[in-house]
Amino acid sequence: MVVYGAFAIILAIAYAGIIQFYRYHWNQLPYFNLLPNSNPPTQVSVIVPARNEAGNIENLLESLKSQDYPLSQFEVIVVDDHSTDETLKTCRSLPLKNLQLLSLPKGQTGKKAALAFGIAQSSGELILTTDADCLVPRQWIRLTASCYEQTEAKFIAGPVIFEQEQGTFEKFQSLDMMGMMLITGAGIQGRFMHSSNGANLAYPRKIYEELNGFEGIDHIASGDDILFMQKVIQKYPGELFFLKNPKAAVRTHAMPGLRAFVRQRIRWGTKSRQYPEWKITAILALVFFYCWSIILSGCWMLVVGGWMIGVFIIQLFIKSIADYFFLRQASRFFGKTELMRTFWVSQFWHIGYIAFVGLLSNLKKSYVWKGRTLK
Repeated sequence: MVVYGAFAIILAIAYAGIIQFYRYHWNQLPYFNLLPNSNPPTQVSVIVPARNEAGNIENLLESLKSQDYPLSQFEVIVVDDHSTDETLKTCRSLPLKNLQLLSLPKGQTGKKAALAFGIAQSSGELILTTDADCLVPRQWIRLTASCYEQTEAKFIAGPVIFEQEQGTFEKFQSLDMMGMMLITGAGIQGRFMHSSNGANLAYPRKIYEELNGFEGIDHIASGDDILFMQKVIQKYPGELFFLKNPKAAVRTHAMPGLRAFVRQRIRWGTKSRQYPEWKITAILALVFFYCWSIILSGCWMLVVGGWMIGVFIIQLFIKSIADYFFLRQASRFFGKTELMRTFWVSQFWHIGYIAFVGLLSNLKKSYVWKGRTLK
């Protein structure tokens, strides 16, 4: 018990140190501003893979229609991944002059296949990707294209956040997502942990072609974001950028229930086994074991009482203090400070989510996504 108690406190201190490390590098990451009278000449191709998104894609296309970027300088390519609903019919009904609709050929399935097919038919110098269930802000293309021109980055990761949260569970997800965005930016800035979200990505066409696209990772169902990012890092370390500007944040919705949430996070978690960066694996493992140690300390506290009560309180206190200041900074940056009212409920959701979904992600060999069983 004494050895366990010491180990539990060490995990807590290490966790707090990592969170502070993230905060430091996030604060070092420069805020990206548009230059005065910015009018980047870059030709942009926005690629949108879509499967059974008839209820969402109209909103996305309307937000793309409202971009403050010249219509002559960007195209939107929607690639239908064998939808069984009216996704294509919905797209055809929308008056978007620079929209191109494609259907993935028979024998090809999945998001990476849809992206590759769309990129092959596109003509832009810069590839932007987002998801069909998202909304993009009005300056999204301009900010991303300007970032590309000012930094000459080989890969640009942009922020993704949730909106219109209903109830404490969705608000927990929103806080968690904002925290992940700070971690993403900090990791890229500090060059110690590289992650991204496929709902807001950009990379030059020449880089995609030079690296042969998704070749080598195309056997993995997910990973069009982080795993392709890892390919870029291997060839161009230090030439990646996180677009730190809340006006560049792509918005989507949190999962409406626990079952959908668990499925989503298992899908995200399954690709962690493929990360070539040992630092990512080490940090994920530390957080995983820390959350499990809090749960175990709580259980043992109920059984043996005594000093184990102190261990549990110290662990929970350290995690809560570290997370509070970290998430408060995230919520202020994205203008969603009202979500901090659910911090304490979210804290317990987070501990359980990391512990149990993390375990399932490593045990499960497959998952269900949009009616398909994937590995």
